[in-house]
Amino acid sequence: MKWCGSDGDNNVLVIELLGPSLEDLFYFCGNKLSLKTVLMLADQMLTRIEYLHSKGFLHRDIKPDNFLMGLGKKANQLVLTLINSSRENKGLTGTARYASYNTHSGIEQSRRDDLESLGYVLMYFLRGSLPWQGLQAATKRQKYDKICKKKLSTPIEVLCKSYPVEFASYFHYCLSLTFDQRPDYGLLKRLFRNLFTRAGYDSDYLFDWTILKYQQMQQQKTQSQPNAPLAVPTSLEPLEEDNNKGVNGSTQLDAEKPLISVDHQRTVNNGSSMPTAMPGVSTENVSKPVRLRRVSSTKQ
Repeated sequence: MKWCGSDGDNNVLVIELLGPSLEDLFYFCGNKLSLKTVLMLADQMLTRIEYLHSKGFLHRDIKPDNFLMGLGKKANQLVLTLINSSRENKGLTGTARYASYNTHSGIEQSRRDDLESLGYVLMYFLRGSLPWQGLQAATKRQKYDKICKKKLSTPIEVLCKSYPVEFASYFHYCLSLTFDQRPDYGLLKRLFRNLFTRAGYDSDYLFDWTILKYQQMQQQKTQSQPNAPLAVPTSLEPLEEDNNKGVNGSTQLDAEKPLISVDHQRTVNNGSSMPTAMPGVSTENVSKPVRLRRVSSTKQ
């Protein structure tokens, strides 16, 4: 947090400028992400959620829009935004597309529900869409009901078909948790880290959008200077990380250093839809979580 106070009749909270959301970057990459990118994201997302839960909060609206990338040297670091108190606004809260079974049923949410929602986000990235998207209804309530019915009638094995078994295992574990049971976050992270290692991926933090941006830069340079050699942009150079080990023995962000914000601002290049999650702009540390309530938005 940079500053907080009052400005006339308004309460003001100034926080660090962040980059585009994962929803923005998902769209930039053609509405699908590679397994490598999804696994690198999953590790950071689980770390952020684990820290939030450790402080007695639930998020209650886990979705791609609420995860933002940093800027500059922190362009490969994920930030979780929008925080809710764990027991307030009980009921159908959050985004229907990623809502847990319990949320649709009106059951009070707990830590397991945030993790179940994260599973739907990961499958959304891998598949490009979820089976219950695009359903039409006369009212919002009817639409929620249709989404719930479709979600409940879609077996986990069908949802995760053609993808590594670890994703189905993730869902089965989340669904096996009781209301007040503490999830084994380490087990879930190891599940995906082991898959990352077996797949032979390098922990270079080159996400799909980083590579795509580099390819676009190459194409632009080729068109403007066809005979000039291409230099590797700084966006592909090693980025500064914490000294803690993460995926496949790489440096990984520490859960004790949360990248969690209560609000965010997206940036675009000259008003276009091009994301700006590329290194090159220095930023300061992200603020610590603040207990604030928010009104959840809904989305199909």
